[in-house]
Amino acid sequence: MNVSRLWRLGLTGGIGSGKSTVAGMLAARGAAVMDADAISRSVTAPGGLAIAPITKAFGATMIGADGAMDRQAMRERIFKDPDAKRQLEAIIHPLVSQITAEQVQAALHSGSRCLVFDVPLLVESGDRWRRQVDQVLVVDCDTDTQRQRVMARSGLALDEIDRIIALQARREQRLACADVVIFNQSLSLIELEVQVTQVAADFGL
Repeated sequence: MNVSRLWRLGLTGGIGSGKSTVAGMLAARGAAVMDADAISRSVTAPGGLAIAPITKAFGATMIGADGAMDRQAMRERIFKDPDAKRQLEAIIHPLVSQITAEQVQAALHSGSRCLVFDVPLLVESGDRWRRQVDQVLVVDCDTDTQRQRVMARSGLALDEIDRIIALQARREQRLACADVVIFNQSLSLIELEVQVTQVAADFGL
């Protein structure tokens, strides 16, 4: 690969895959990471740009006492009503795109040569993200491993985790979209870092 060029790398993986850990390792090597999930949380936090339109579309019951979107209540609403998912995305996605574009410009201004777009739902978004990146890196593991990791870190019940997994792309769909795969099934952090280092070198990091 041409490591001297500007690279736009799409990073994705199912919940519990270790995608965020990989993003952190790439950032430590000098990549500018645009975290779509973090941006999404920021716009649904108290005072966030999405709070007013969410309240208008779904009612005040979707807003918690702290002024943030009630993520649990919204997950339950979306699980029962697919139209609610599309309605929420129509509010959040344009805001995420706007803030991401601002972060990209700041990264380019600072001289970054590798932009990493950390997008949990990259595959689910169809061509919207695929058109914006040069390569897609998928962090992969099997579903049982996802369940075990999420239960260990979050304490969510198994049925709740399975509901989240069901809302994401299937493992096969993510792998079909991948240009590069890191198989993070039973790797130690050190072993994962070795793999990330190898991948990062191809993108000028």
